[in-house]
Amino acid sequence: MITVETVADLRHTVSRWRAAGERVALVPTMGNLHEGHLDLVRKARSLADRVVVSIFVNPLQFGEGEDFATYPRTLIDDSDKLSAAATDLLFTPQVAEMYARPQQEQTRVEVPGLSGLFCGASRPGHFVGVATVVCKLFNMVQPDLALFGEKDFQQLLVIRQMVQDLSIPVTIHGLPTVREVDGLARSSRNGYLSDTERTIAPALYRQLQQTVVGIKRGKHDYAALERQAINRLESEGFTPDYYAIRRAADLAEPGADDTSLVILAAAYLGKARLIDNIQLTLE
Repeated sequence: MITVETVADLRHTVSRWRAAGERVALVPTMGNLHEGHLDLVRKARSLADRVVVSIFVNPLQFGEGEDFATYPRTLIDDSDKLSAAATDLLFTPQVAEMYARPQQEQTRVEVPGLSGLFCGASRPGHFVGVATVVCKLFNMVQPDLALFGEKDFQQLLVIRQMVQDLSIPVTIHGLPTVREVDGLARSSRNGYLSDTERTIAPALYRQLQQTVVGIKRGKHDYAALERQAINRLESEGFTPDYYAIRRAADLAEPGADDTSLVILAAAYLGKARLIDNIQLTLE
């Protein structure tokens, strides 16, 4: 596995692959890799001739008071995992390489509408930071395809919309959420959970499953289902941020004829902010 820190070295290597007619896949990450990330790498390996993984803790997507300074950075361990997963190139830029100018002067990419909902409402500017860094990575690597996990469902929709609106020639693949045995979605921030909180955390996914059961049994007062779910999460010890039943295509409130839905949830448990979702199709 090749490891590079500069855009020049990245482009030099990728250009050789392109000259040989090879397809290139990109898996963007912030590091502290878990099985969900490695699942993306393995899928990329099956879809392309070459796999590029980026590790960059992006300051532009962290708000004031968030965990940018303390976000776990485990580059040596991450590198070993990626090498074992047959990654071809690891791109590990410094902040100055990604953002040559001060952040307040940085050109930004915004996907209106989607970016202001849910996680975007709780974390103002977050999805502008996400869209900007992903757009830059697409320009730097120029991959044929890029892979993202469906755990960050809203992020996936933002990226898909950005690619469509800006005519970026990258095929986006979303992969199902990878979970622990007890159902907890794999996340780099799960390490913030105490032992006690870790035993409580799977209740978020169980609540999503219960809502699915309710909907399939004919309960279509979605606002009532959302309120019930929030009350149950609070009783379990969570501090809910949001819990919403929405149309999967665009996160709009579903109409009577909408059959493709997603249930989105975010809740605080101690220091950790957990997010999860379930998609469902109504007959």
